[in-house]
Amino acid sequence: MTDNPFFAPSGLPYQLPDFASIREEHFLPAFERGMAEHLAEVDAITSSGEAPTFDNTIAALERSGQILRRTATIFFSLASSDATDGIREIEKEIAPRLTKHSDEINLNRELWARIKQVATEDAEEAWLLERYRTDFIKAGADLDEAQQARLKELNEKLSTLTTDFSQNVLKATSESALVVEDAAELDGLDEAQIKAIEKDGKYVLPLLNYTNQPALAQLTNRATREKLYTLSVERAPENFELAARIAEIRIERANLLGYPDHAAYIVADQTAKTVDAVESMLAQLVGPAVRNAKKEAEALEEQAGHPIEPWDWSFYTEKVRKARYDLDEAAMKPYFELGRVFDDGIFFAATKLFGITFTPRPDLRGYHPDMKVWEVFNEDGSAIGLFLLDPYARPTKRGGAWMNNLVDQSFLLGDKPVVMNNLNITKPAEGPTLMTFDEVETAFHEFGHALHGLFSQVRFPRVEGTSVPRDFVEYPSQVNEMWATWPEILANYAKHYETGEPMPGELIDKMQAAEQFNQGFATLEYLKATLLDWSWHRLATGQTVADARAFEDEALRAAGVDFPLVRTRYRTNYFLHIFSDITGYSAGYYSYIWSEVLDAESVEWFKENGGLKRENGDHFRKTLLSVGGSMDALAAFRAFRGREPRIEPLLKRRGLV
Repeated sequence: MTDNPFFAPSGLPYQLPDFASIREEHFLPAFERGMAEHLAEVDAITSSGEAPTFDNTIAALERSGQILRRTATIFFSLASSDATDGIREIEKEIAPRLTKHSDEINLNRELWARIKQVATEDAEEAWLLERYRTDFIKAGADLDEAQQARLKELNEKLSTLTTDFSQNVLKATSESALVVEDAAELDGLDEAQIKAIEKDGKYVLPLLNYTNQPALAQLTNRATREKLYTLSVERAPENFELAARIAEIRIERANLLGYPDHAAYIVADQTAKTVDAVESMLAQLVGPAVRNAKKEAEALEEQAGHPIEPWDWSFYTEKVRKARYDLDEAAMKPYFELGRVFDDGIFFAATKLFGITFTPRPDLRGYHPDMKVWEVFNEDGSAIGLFLLDPYARPTKRGGAWMNNLVDQSFLLGDKPVVMNNLNITKPAEGPTLMTFDEVETAFHEFGHALHGLFSQVRFPRVEGTSVPRDFVEYPSQVNEMWATWPEILANYAKHYETGEPMPGELIDKMQAAEQFNQGFATLEYLKATLLDWSWHRLATGQTVADARAFEDEALRAAGVDFPLVRTRYRTNYFLHIFSDITGYSAGYYSYIWSEVLDAESVEWFKENGGLKRENGDHFRKTLLSVGGSMDALAAFRAFRGREPRIEPLLKRRGLV
């Protein structure tokens, strides 16, 4: 295709992909040409008669594969955010081919020999060189030919299985939806919510990608709650078998690469470094979380007047919250209108803290009509990059919320960042989009990731802003959540969507008083998911799992978190974080709580130093956000905080001391 938009850089500002010109039939030809050109570029590096240097080997690798990088970035963004049947078919075909392509490079003996000979005294180059060496060793570069052949087989199998797993979850989002014909069964949902899910005379409530569906807090009909909850936890049952197979293959691969299990393989180049470090941190949280959850359950059963089940937890939580704090979550929603949350909350906080500004670019578009684009500038008017927002849930979009780069920042390539946030807010049938406070916090969180990408100031794309260890990447985003309730910020955006009146002070007081409410549940459902992930990826050599459901139950019992009223945030069958290669959190779901240790420390630092001040934002940006993956992550934290992290601020925050 001579008109294939991936064959040359986009001519739009900041190389924003020209989504209007991209069609599904462009992807396979672009992947094929991109892989061929990438291999040719690698061959040119290995066949060079010159002695290996940083520029002719490492920098050359950084410059290579541009067509493939552009194509893969856009394709997998769509596979997560707007996966049509055509996209899903292409994904099934291309995923194993991309894995094979990566292996051809990572297991190229001539290339590996050159990389091992490169030397440099430049600090940033030396760090990147070490990253490459680590990547190649963990990819199997030092294995013999027979071992590499087996590794390639395992990688291709994993690519196929993880793609099937993620597609099954996406399919189940709509196929396992709660469908009712009588709106009376949905009593408790407001009129706008019911209208938004009405389809052809029926009411279809799709599942979000976690166990505890938001509607469970509102539905008054207990039978409806049970139906919704059961659909949630039993979706995509075929994935139990897939998960077991994925975990078993990961054991063999880890053993082949010299590690006792997949968890050890993963954490070796994370900030945690060892499985013992992870397990030591998690052990400190299990007892307090279970105790707090059991106390919360007692209060809920007292409120209900009868024993409760897991599908009752959210409903009676709201009853107890209202009784204790006179706080009704529904009363808060009119003060959280989507546009105002971003313009007067998230962007306002970023302007106050970092001096940056946001200019709407209605002339630029994303891949979906609901998306918006902003150009981001420094205080002196210099351009930073573009920010895109895709706010709404839809059947073609995976659950959850996430950030990804459409263009990586790099001085080497002269590229400025183009970053995107995805949320999963239900789009109203008409009128304004009103958010829950959980959705507001999620939006602040994801924008913290966006700042990490936008503020990147590095030479090489391999170490751009968010390319830090998995157990560090959530840290800046969690810090950004603090501004959601910072008085000056909250007062600026929490205004009634009709009257413009600010949220009443007494409602704010109630919201802040209830901050630690239900933290036992929140911590325990997260810990259960973390320990489930950990159990799957600490399987012993040769261990197989005949019954994944039984394995799940036994793993949680052995970890001491088998309190039945609080289910794991993700069951095995829809745990996309760990069984999909797109998200890449296998043996890494602990990252959220590991990062929250750093986050809690940082929030303390901001409060100790005057909070929302430009000098504080500039210090955070300079020492941590801008350096990305170009230096050791914990060294960057120490440069910002001035000391090693401690766990006490986290325990205090969650009410677990």
